[in-house]
Amino acid sequence: MITLQSFLTPDPEICTEQALYGRLFGPAAYDQTSQSYHLARGGELNFDTYFNLFDLGTWGRQCQLDGLFAEISGQGKLGLRVFHAQEGRSWNVIHSDVITLSAGTPFVIDLSHLPEANADGTLHLTLLALDDAVEITGGRFATRSLPEALPELTISITTFKREEEVRRTIERLQAFLTTFAYGNKIRVQVVDNGQSAEIETKGHVTAFDNPNLGGAGGFARGLLEAEEAGSSHCLFMDDDASFHMENIARAYMFLALARDPKAALSGAMITNTHKWRMWENGAWFDGSCHPLFNGVDLRDPGAVIWMTHEGARSRKSTLYGGWWFFAFPIEQVRRHPFPFFVRGDDINFSLANDFHIHTLNGVVSFQDDFTEKESAQTLYLDLRNHLVQHLTVPEIERSALGTARVAIYFTLRSLLRLHYSTAAVQLMAWEDVMQGPQFFEDNIDMSARRARIKEMSADEAWYPVDESELSETRRGVATWSHRARHYWGLLTLNGHLLPYGGESELVVDINTRALVIQAFGAAKVTYLSTSRDKAYTVTRSRRRFFALIWQMLKLTLRFRREFAAVQDKYRDGYKTRTSKGFWQKTLGKA
Repeated sequence: MITLQSFLTPDPEICTEQALYGRLFGPAAYDQTSQSYHLARGGELNFDTYFNLFDLGTWGRQCQLDGLFAEISGQGKLGLRVFHAQEGRSWNVIHSDVITLSAGTPFVIDLSHLPEANADGTLHLTLLALDDAVEITGGRFATRSLPEALPELTISITTFKREEEVRRTIERLQAFLTTFAYGNKIRVQVVDNGQSAEIETKGHVTAFDNPNLGGAGGFARGLLEAEEAGSSHCLFMDDDASFHMENIARAYMFLALARDPKAALSGAMITNTHKWRMWENGAWFDGSCHPLFNGVDLRDPGAVIWMTHEGARSRKSTLYGGWWFFAFPIEQVRRHPFPFFVRGDDINFSLANDFHIHTLNGVVSFQDDFTEKESAQTLYLDLRNHLVQHLTVPEIERSALGTARVAIYFTLRSLLRLHYSTAAVQLMAWEDVMQGPQFFEDNIDMSARRARIKEMSADEAWYPVDESELSETRRGVATWSHRARHYWGLLTLNGHLLPYGGESELVVDINTRALVIQAFGAAKVTYLSTSRDKAYTVTRSRRRFFALIWQMLKLTLRFRREFAAVQDKYRDGYKTRTSKGFWQKTLGKA
């Protein structure tokens, strides 16, 4: 039979949150050395987990399955049940059996009646040990056959000065593809923007040196090379992502069996800070980025099953896939990446092309979260891309003031958190966007702007610190309740409208840095890194605040006056700069 998804176990290099793989009860344990589960009599193992339940709603409805089977491998006597969980209904036991497993002979359960009946929901297995020593060595969900024409998949990784990380990723991919049944249908390419990784072209891997035009330039080069190689599908991946190789297997099988020629697959993201907490399982865009299922506790089977049901059922029209893991059919590409450098290129690529994007449980990358990466430069890039989305994607066009509201919101968030230098950088981003798409072409490598941003935001740069030297003083407003601080902060613009704005000196953990309320009532805020060995401090200044507010108001009026002309610039110039020919010329491949 053909494996759709294999059961996963914890991996010390990726994630060891046991409850995301198999939930253990009673006398049961996971053996990391053998990567198997050991159960004494009465021990229980449940696979109602993020990595190992089966998303019948997505696989069954989006893919052409030739039957559906569940397998379990191991040794010993046990009770086995298969649960079918459907939205709005109690879970149904669709198979219950007492079985004796023998090494090398998996037990197979025929579940083919479910996709034939167009059933949705999720499936999972639970096991109860009936012997003194039961070992579970693996399992899978499978189908009988595949179509004759299989995808030719190119995995394209863009890297810049992360030599060790990308080499390790390539080593793992090489090892996986030599054993994967369809490895001969998959090629890997590394687009090296730093020209320093020294990846050798051999086996499944081809390396390309590329000028540093950011992620947009790197992935644009990757798409051109994938097309030139004759691939049917492309998978964009980050160089610093940590993930199970099962990601590739599940993605390939989904693409191979997809009924819809426009089907694309977006990988989820979990942060390295809390590996049990979903950061984003798909996202949609309108005015800002809206990550789906942010904060879901993946240790909770009820929450995981709800997320899976909801994700399969509802599809936003402005859904997009992050390029840490995004697989798509090349034939459906109408627009190549816009030259954003980084940030927003993946959003625009999804919105500009008519992909039908799906997610699958367990297809996920573990990465440092965006809060840790936030800086004046990233917020400059974020504001640029948010404005450009509304100027280039017809489905989300807004009025002049509606579009300006996006920039005002971004800038006010920085001002209220006392990040005046960041706010100044964001206003510069707004002015840059107003120059039209020619600005992006002229500054395609961002070198001049990166230098300017670094100069403007020098007072918000991280510096080494001993945490023991930091102390905070909470007085007045900073001691109020959350609700009272919230309203006081909004009504007084964090004290900038009052002669007295609170004199507290606060220390704020980076994980809550994005929350404006953390700065309310403070005259000084020190932000502390996750490692707690770096910090930077911002201090309230009414003079800087009102100077920037005045600049923002003038820019709003100017934007309103020039809005029609700015729109015309993007309508005229966007198609050219997202064409295949533009990138061929820019990258010297014409």
